[in-house]
Amino acid sequence: MNDDFKDRRRKPAAFPVTPEERTPRAEQQPRRAPASFSDKVAMTPDAEDPFIETTAAIEALDLPEAQPRRRRLSFGKVAAGAFGILLSLAIGLWIDRLVRDLFSRADWLGYAAVAVVAIGAVAFLIVIARELTGMMQLTAIQALKADILEAAGPGKTKAARAATSRLVHLLAANPRTAKGRARLAQTEGEIIDGPHLLELTERELLAPLDREARRIILAASKRVSIVTAVSPRALVDLGYVLYESARMIRAMAELYGGRPGTLGLLRLMRDVIAHLAVTGSIAVGDSFIQQVLGHGLASKLSARLGEGVINGLMTARIGIAAMDLCRPMPFRALKRPGIGDFLADLTPGAARAESSLDG
Repeated sequence: MNDDFKDRRRKPAAFPVTPEERTPRAEQQPRRAPASFSDKVAMTPDAEDPFIETTAAIEALDLPEAQPRRRRLSFGKVAAGAFGILLSLAIGLWIDRLVRDLFSRADWLGYAAVAVVAIGAVAFLIVIARELTGMMQLTAIQALKADILEAAGPGKTKAARAATSRLVHLLAANPRTAKGRARLAQTEGEIIDGPHLLELTERELLAPLDREARRIILAASKRVSIVTAVSPRALVDLGYVLYESARMIRAMAELYGGRPGTLGLLRLMRDVIAHLAVTGSIAVGDSFIQQVLGHGLASKLSARLGEGVINGLMTARIGIAAMDLCRPMPFRALKRPGIGDFLADLTPGAARAESSLDG
């Protein structure tokens, strides 16, 4: 049976392969010569390009570095000082008349009034001293920043060391700078170049403070964004934004070594508002918010959601400006934060919008 199977096996066969015939169309069609498209391409105008508009809106969110206003003597300040002195004299005369009247009624009433006036005067002087100290400390921080900027040039090692010592003394009470101060003490005398010493000082002392400042700005922006998105009144939005901004500016000043009182806080807020007024408000419109939130998601869900995002971005801009004003060193070795650093945390579609723009 096996022999019969072997005999019935099919023998190998040969199959001739002929080359495929070329189509006559391929043989007759001539090759197309290169052509120029300069006359056929229509360029989209910049005014109609949506990407240029959105990119400009994102770039407009990043503020230039805030600078304190120059303090000048004006007629308004002279008038305010004159009326303040006049009001103080009037209050003093009123208190004197009140004490005399009390003495005329009973001696113990007069002595009690004198004691109350003395306690109030001492407390008022303490408040004035604290306010002046806070104002002087803010001025000293700005002077230190100017000295550091001047000492960053070549050949000013002595000035750089002096500025570094002043900065270490300013931040000595902050526990976040303990590791950086120890690091600088270990490398004292090893770094000769002034700019390198200032860069090391900025990295070691201000890097942890910058991270905390970013956390403060982000937390305040999120709170403003959520509260203003659900609040029923525009007046509530305005009041809460002012409240959070004041808290954030005070926390920023205390973080970087300043302890402003009420007058110092008002001064910082005035500088921040003046900086925002000069550089312009947030240049984002409905289209940008829609792209950030994801193809009109804000308009589909709620118009208040878009308003909350706008208020959160405004709060972030205020925080960055306050950071510029309160930071005792200019940004050199470390990157200055921008609005783009907070977009991904404030808006759910910010990462997709930025990646689409980058692509």
